[in-house]
Amino acid sequence: MRVLSWNVQNLRLRHPGGRSRLDGARDQDDGPEGRALDGADRRLTAAVLARAGADLCLLQEVFDRPSLDWFHDHLLRASGAAPWPWRACLPGNDGAGRDLAVLARRPFAATSHAALREGGRVVFCRDCLQVDLGDLVLFGLHLKAPVPDPEAALVQRQREVAAVRRLIEARFADPAQALWLVLGDFNDPDGRALGPLLAPFGVDLRARMPADERWTWWREGQGRGCPDGMIASPALAARWPRAVPQALRWGMARAAGGGAERLEGVGALRPHASDHAALVLDLPGLGGPGL
Repeated sequence: MRVLSWNVQNLRLRHPGGRSRLDGARDQDDGPEGRALDGADRRLTAAVLARAGADLCLLQEVFDRPSLDWFHDHLLRASGAAPWPWRACLPGNDGAGRDLAVLARRPFAATSHAALREGGRVVFCRDCLQVDLGDLVLFGLHLKAPVPDPEAALVQRQREVAAVRRLIEARFADPAQALWLVLGDFNDPDGRALGPLLAPFGVDLRARMPADERWTWWREGQGRGCPDGMIASPALAARWPRAVPQALRWGMARAAGGGAERLEGVGALRPHASDHAALVLDLPGLGGPGL
């Protein structure tokens, strides 16, 4: 089984003049010249997913289910990818609609934890999307970005991470012996929020990557970072000791460098598939109704 996690950078369906089109991989409207590249961006997004061939894709920054379905039916299928018949995109707490979504080639059950509250406050700034696949359970995240106030954002991420641990502890009688994986955009530049999920509770699989490969994000003027990650249960990490996340940078801007090959059509800055690389993890032998 191949699992993929990817922040696809604001995938949103719009209908200007009654015509359906997706926003490109951009954070703001940069005028007619920028909008002219939107279609090329999203064809590259589809090409990366088609080439990755993951059985399950956990995507961040998808606006809603219609955006996900239109992207699947019009661009992913046109790219030659086999279909992902099972899909979900449940509403989260991000007012701009940057939700978590799932594309899968096998049935799953998706549970949103966006409504979770503590002390009268919503816990997750977006969501923790729980995906049950038999014995394997995924917890998809897009934690609070370290802006505009880095220290306040850190406190928010710490609340979110602590809540994820409690969800895992509530789901499993013995979390160390269960098969679970926390994955997504952690947005935690120095790792200060992730402590409750790390050893001995979980295993940060990024530590298995070569040091010079631990980057999944690039933006002009800000350089590289590794906000994206996968944290495995001790049982999962032990069962697959050679499972190492791989960053797929085929759709990132050529100016990001790194020596990685790029898909045809990727520009110095744009078109690009996203400002993030996709992370994939192979779990050989995992399959079937009970996995």
